Amino acid sequence: MSPEYPFDEAATARVVVDDTGTLVEWNEGARTLLGWTRAEVVGRPAGDLLAHGPLPVPTSGRWDGTVALRHCDGRSVTVWLLAHHRPPFDDEPGRWLVLAPLTGDAPRSPDDPLATAALTQSPCAVAVYDERLRLVRLNTAMAQAIGLPEDRVRGLRPSEIGGRPQSADIERHMLRVLATGRAQDVQTHARAGGEDHAHAWLVRMAPVTDAEGRVRGVCLAAHDFTDNYLARERLRLVNEASVRIGSTLDVTRTAQELADVCVPALADFVSVDLLDPQDGGEPPARFDPPLALRRCAHRSVTPGAPEALAKPGEVQHYPAGSPQADSLAGGRTIVGSVPRGDLDAWLARDVLRDAHVHEIGIHCTMSVPIRARGVTLGVAVLTRFRRPDPFTPDDTLLAEEITARAAVCIDNARRFSRERETALALQRSLLPRTLPRTAAVDAASRYLPAARAGVGGDWFDVIPLSGMRVAMVVGDVVGHGVQASATMGRLRTAVRTLADIDLAPDELLTHLDDLVVRLSEEAGGEGSPGEVGASCLYAVYDPVSRRCALARAGHPPPMLLRPDDAPRRVELPAGPPLGVGGLPFESTELELAEGSVLAFYTDGLLESRERTMDGGLRLLSEALAAYSDSLDETCDRVLHSLLPAGGASDDVALLLARTRGLPAAQVATWDIPADPALVAPIRKQAVEQLARWELSEASFTVELVVSELVTNAIRYGSHPIRLRLIHDATTLICEVSDTSHTAPHLRRAKTWDEGGRGLLLVAQLTQRWGSRHTGDGKTIWAELGLHDEA
Repeated sequence: MSPEYPFDEAATARVVVDDTGTLVEWNEGARTLLGWTRAEVVGRPAGDLLAHGPLPVPTSGRWDGTVALRHCDGRSVTVWLLAHHRPPFDDEPGRWLVLAPLTGDAPRSPDDPLATAALTQSPCAVAVYDERLRLVRLNTAMAQAIGLPEDRVRGLRPSEIGGRPQSADIERHMLRVLATGRAQDVQTHARAGGEDHAHAWLVRMAPVTDAEGRVRGVCLAAHDFTDNYLARERLRLVNEASVRIGSTLDVTRTAQELADVCVPALADFVSVDLLDPQDGGEPPARFDPPLALRRCAHRSVTPGAPEALAKPGEVQHYPAGSPQADSLAGGRTIVGSVPRGDLDAWLARDVLRDAHVHEIGIHCTMSVPIRARGVTLGVAVLTRFRRPDPFTPDDTLLAEEITARAAVCIDNARRFSRERETALALQRSLLPRTLPRTAAVDAASRYLPAARAGVGGDWFDVIPLSGMRVAMVVGDVVGHGVQASATMGRLRTAVRTLADIDLAPDELLTHLDDLVVRLSEEAGGEGSPGEVGASCLYAVYDPVSRRCALARAGHPPPMLLRPDDAPRRVELPAGPPLGVGGLPFESTELELAEGSVLAFYTDGLLESRERTMDGGLRLLSEALAAYSDSLDETCDRVLHSLLPAGGASDDVALLLARTRGLPAAQVATWDIPADPALVAPIRKQAVEQLARWELSEASFTVELVVSELVTNAIRYGSHPIRLRLIHDATTLICEVSDTSHTAPHLRRAKTWDEGGRGLLLVAQLTQRWGSRHTGDGKTIWAELGLHDEA
């Protein structure tokens, strides 16, 4: 006897043999079996006790078998042995525990209660059926499970006893057991006798055979594993919630996923109501009833959700005492029961809701606050009316766990939506709202943010330049969000500033590259550079010469559609992306016929998981090949052809420009001799040209501008000198070019100064003026509005 086992241990012969084969322990049961005392055998080899044959060598951690042992009186004793190996642990060597039972070989009397306990008193529900599946015997647990005594149901079939579809299914499995002689396991749900809710049962059906092995019936054992089943279902539901909830960064979709997961697994109807954000973009911190909650999503086991009193997007107000308001104010889950009267005070003040609750048959509700990161976002209300059982504490814990997971996803979606809206507003404020009307091109554009990643740094612009020319630019900043939009705004402003001083495309990109390098240095910290990067394509088109100069910095080249020709990519030197620094850019010039269409785009238009980049280019070519006179229609067709229905994975900018040419009849050019005395004849020729153009109303201003610019070129510039007049329907431009690289500056002349007032006069009389450097000098230009002169 021992404290752990307070009974006689002599009923088992037990010895311990170490890994060397030496006996180290010998109990009283072993002495009873073989007659040897402990002092006579401990320390001797175990093999000495064998009557004949070698000591068995086990091949695993357990061994059993029959051996012949030597009794102390010399006779041989045949014994069945069971041996367990105990591996070495710490400093103790490995050992074998060898056992032999000394009792239990004689069968018990049929009247012995222990002989019948296996059936009658087993906690597992057991029933025995004959070869016709008629009940022969069942135990007490089975009688309680079916709710009927044995003497009343003996001779009935399983389907007759249960009377439910589950019983008929069990009977079909039992027939298979009879036919095949193989046991079968089935999981089913059925109500125990006298209970309202179903239990989960694990049913094992095994054949009952006679001495000849013939199947004479079926033994059915049913184990109630409801608690394990419910725990497993709760774990499955939590895992399912973690997978299904939060598949997108959309608040409404995430709320709907929460409702979908809970119905019908946890409730018959679920509604998700959220608090509207305040001015700061956050939900209110204090909850003073009545509370305004906006219905975000709901789900019901009934098609059409007739239980819902509010439609998605509708706001309802909940007074103090309502489960929703109390749950939000207290920050805890509130379970309300209609039969107990928990909701009477609230329903008494809302006659419509009270009638609705009783009409549907709602008997319990559970209001769970939706909280994440210390912020209360709303409330989820779970309702039961079809399921008869009320919410249990385990249901409450499960609902809180699922809602907590959903709350984080809803908060992530809310924060993403707010940042996306901010970035999109910033992006739209930085992009041109309308494209300018110019004499050089007709243009149309589109910008689409990414479907998931949100607003990025794509941008485009059309910039009028001097001499009727126009600059077209498209670019892409690395990254997404507010930071990318802000960087885009800085680069777009820089491009407009650099374009205003008439830099060539390759020079402009060089200056822009320097700016991005500086931005990267500013964005870095602790000695490491930031990660600001961008690509850009810049083009300048001159409608007089009908030539277009282009350069790119790591950006996709444009597509060109000439009149009566197929679309093709413009071959341009690639150039490094902006921000690399120290590498040159190269320009290319093209001669474009009037009516040619240039398509500028960002890589988001072509990139897709469903196709290669070449496939995207092919689709773009096909969309441009179907070009119509409307550039806006062509933009829409391009986006429809290339972008998936769910939106692009990256933001997209598209700019289409159709070139226009300025007829030679609208341009007049004079070579100016270096003689101040010839300024007057030049003025006269300019006025005569205006008369031929029927623009005489601008003669006075043009005379003054021509006189001032030509006189300055003769006096301060270098030869040759050239005067050019250009006009379209709304603008007249006067340009004077020379080979000097010194540009004039506007200054305010003092009272006693003899000069310095000419450019001030030009600036006052014209819409704008400026200078641009060329490969062989400079050009001073002034622009007049013809409608203003009229």
